[in-house]
Amino acid sequence: MSKLVTIFGGSGFVGRYVARRMAKQGWRVRVAVRRPNEALFVRPYGVVGQVEPVLANLRDDASVAAAIKGADAVVNCVGILSERGRNRFDAVQVDGAGRVARLAAAEGVAQLVHLSAIGASADSLSDYARTKAEGEAAVLEAFPNAVILRPSIIFGTEDQFFNRFAGMTRFGPILPVVGADTMFQPVYVDDVAAAASAGALGDAAPGVYELGGPDVETFRALMQRMLQVIRRRRLIINVPFWIAGMMGWGLDLVQTLSGGLLHNGMLTRDQARQLRQDNVVAPGMRGFADLAITPMHMGAVLDEYLWPYRPGGQYAEIKESAGNLRV
Repeated sequence: MSKLVTIFGGSGFVGRYVARRMAKQGWRVRVAVRRPNEALFVRPYGVVGQVEPVLANLRDDASVAAAIKGADAVVNCVGILSERGRNRFDAVQVDGAGRVARLAAAEGVAQLVHLSAIGASADSLSDYARTKAEGEAAVLEAFPNAVILRPSIIFGTEDQFFNRFAGMTRFGPILPVVGADTMFQPVYVDDVAAAASAGALGDAAPGVYELGGPDVETFRALMQRMLQVIRRRRLIINVPFWIAGMMGWGLDLVQTLSGGLLHNGMLTRDQARQLRQDNVVAPGMRGFADLAITPMHMGAVLDEYLWPYRPGGQYAEIKESAGNLRV
């Protein structure tokens, strides 16, 4: 019988790419999510019955254990960028991560891959980065041979980075950014999935890998690159950190006072703190080269999914070509 992998968050941005890769390797794929009915799109990644979404909640032992039952490998892609309701950083990124590792070890799972993030540090002022580090510690305590992946900002068709800022260009001539000089090393989502698959297949040595693409640029430069791709001109304005902190505080307060009905999806205080730190691979860390993976350049991918934000959409290049014709 084919081997089985359980992917927590397997219908999410990164998880779906891991699911597709594992299915292509001939594995049975169990996509563990909170709402299986919303994850049915993963089924065509394999033959009939090969890829199946199942119910799982990282806050519940029984739910997690049931999803892991019989698995040969487990991949945990669950993480949150901001808190909402019962989805708190500690609950998801520390307790949830530790629970998956502990129950995977109890089940005798051979391989465990945990998705963390560059910048994870127990000393960080950011709750996101701090809980990522504490989650790593909880994983390694329960499952010492785990493979931990720390990607930089991830880009791809469904990303919430380039898509978000490209969408913002439709509303005015100014594009505000927080931390314009902060450095990033964007990594293509399918390259992260390739690394996760290597870990699940047992082709990666245990330990921590920091994943960054071949391009290292400031936040401002990334926005300039995005504007070139979507054929728009916008004035990029750097928002000082002290103003960003005040904005985040106000938006967080609105979410709190609304009982969570008005979710702060724009800018939180914690995100403002994160943006003070560069998001690049640290010197001496293991990375893609140690996994025999050559990461993709942004220039080879951004055109493929950002074209809808161009003034002419899919016809932008035709219009540009026609404009160059001489009568």
